[in-house]
Amino acid sequence: MKTPVLLMCLAASSAWASESSARRDAPPLWELGLGAAGVSQQAYPGSDQQARRALVLPYLIYRGKVLRADGDGAGLRAVRTDDFELDVSFAGTLSSGSETLRAREGMPRLGTLVEAGPVARWFVNGRGAAERLVLELPVRGVFELRNPGRHRGMTFEPRLAWQHRPQADGWAYGASVGAVVGDRRLGSTFYGVTAGEARPDRPAFDAKAGLIAWRLGGSVAKSLTPDLRLYAFGRLDSLAGAANRDSALVRQTTGFTYGIGLSYTLMRSAASASD
Repeated sequence: MKTPVLLMCLAASSAWASESSARRDAPPLWELGLGAAGVSQQAYPGSDQQARRALVLPYLIYRGKVLRADGDGAGLRAVRTDDFELDVSFAGTLSSGSETLRAREGMPRLGTLVEAGPVARWFVNGRGAAERLVLELPVRGVFELRNPGRHRGMTFEPRLAWQHRPQADGWAYGASVGAVVGDRRLGSTFYGVTAGEARPDRPAFDAKAGLIAWRLGGSVAKSLTPDLRLYAFGRLDSLAGAANRDSALVRQTTGFTYGIGLSYTLMRSAASASD
């Protein structure tokens, strides 16, 4: 995805990098930076083609008590305790760009999709643990980036993440396992085939609500200098047992998303974050 994917990666890498120093000194209230990344993402779960981008974009991190914009989400934090918080989360899917997807030839183009909605987040062994377990339960609406008024469905994406946060400026890394469940509208967005779109090798298909994909992910980040950070991430999607596995638009049951990039802090506040 264009803006959301890179901004989330940059915010996550910056947030991770600053968390390692947060135990010694409070991180700045805000940071403004520039980041570059190369991203390759499966065009949609079940596609046999990738969407690839090389991007350079600015990013902003803000660590207010209530208003937040960092690697854990963005928006108004409604609830925050040592073990739980209620926040807003974002996600997205790259468009295929100008490339025609073979499976969807003659069908409407899949644009860049953005997701936003509330997330409940439990810190299973405590927010401050160096080896932290986090359970996330986000519910998001899905919209087209170029046409935000076009609602494409709803998702529920439970995820259990393990995060290693170094005491010093070492490597931060983590892994996660989860699932993506979508309503019928989202299923139709990815897998529905109308009678007018049907072909001998692509029969009509009425998509259902249910499991979209299982997900296994990992990421690493490292501060190279106080301002320059390196990060990389990867994710495996599996459609084993998916609700719309029988659609002709499902060309393979596993797919990969991965990327690598750098972020550079241009400015930061003299004031420290209060939490």
